[in-house]
Amino acid sequence: MLKSAGHSVTTLDMAGCGINPKQMEEIDSISEYHEPLMTFIHSLPPNQKVILVDNSFGVFVAASVLSENLTYSAIHEKIKGGSDPVSDKQYFILDGPDKTTRLSSDGFRFLASKLYQLSPDEDLVLASSLVRPLPVYAKDVELITKETTVTKSRNGRVTKVYIISGKDNLLTKDSQMWIIQRTGPFAEVKVIEDSDHMVMFSKSKRLSSELIEIAYTYSLHSDRALDF
Repeated sequence: MLKSAGHSVTTLDMAGCGINPKQMEEIDSISEYHEPLMTFIHSLPPNQKVILVDNSFGVFVAASVLSENLTYSAIHEKIKGGSDPVSDKQYFILDGPDKTTRLSSDGFRFLASKLYQLSPDEDLVLASSLVRPLPVYAKDVELITKETTVTKSRNGRVTKVYIISGKDNLLTKDSQMWIIQRTGPFAEVKVIEDSDHMVMFSKSKRLSSELIEIAYTYSLHSDRALDF
C-alpha cells in the first residue's frame, strides 16, 4: 500500500536479527545493534524526508520510547511487572573451545501467546524459523540504560507519532499509555484496536493506512513521496 501511494519502502534488520549476517555473539552493545539503521540514515541525501517505523524496542508502534524522563531500566521493570510470565526458552550453544557459553531466546509458546496471538498462523511459523538468540549485552540493563540515555538538549527535535496496539500481550495498552505520558510531547497518539504486538502482521492494512495519513500530514500536505 505504501509503494502504491508513491512512497519508497526500505526494510532493515538490525544487527544479528532476521537475515542480517552478523552473529549475536559478535554484538557487544546496542550501538552495534542499531548500526544498520545509522548506516541507512547516513546514506540519505541532504533534506531527504523519512519516516522511521519500528516496534518494540524501537520507535512508535507499541514501542519502548525513551526520553530524559524515562530510562530503559524503568521500562524494563514496568514490562516485567505488568505481563504474565511465560517460561519458554530455547538455548543456543556457541562455538568455542569449551562450548559452555549459551545464549537464550524466547520460544514458540512465548511468540504465540505474547507477540503473534492475533497474527496469521503463517507469520507466526515464519517468525519462529527466524528466531535468533538474544545478545549477551541484553541482560546488562545498566549498560543499555547508559547507552540509551536521552539528553534534554536533543530530545523532541523530531516529530513523534505513537500508534497504540490495542491487544498487545507483551507491552499492554496500559503500559503503552504509561510510556506516552512520560515521553511526550507526541504530535498524535493513534490506536489500532484488535492488534497484537506485531501490528504489521495482525493489522497490516490498517497500519499502512495510518502511515500514509501520517506521511501526508507531516510532509506539510505536499505531494512529495517519502521514504519509510
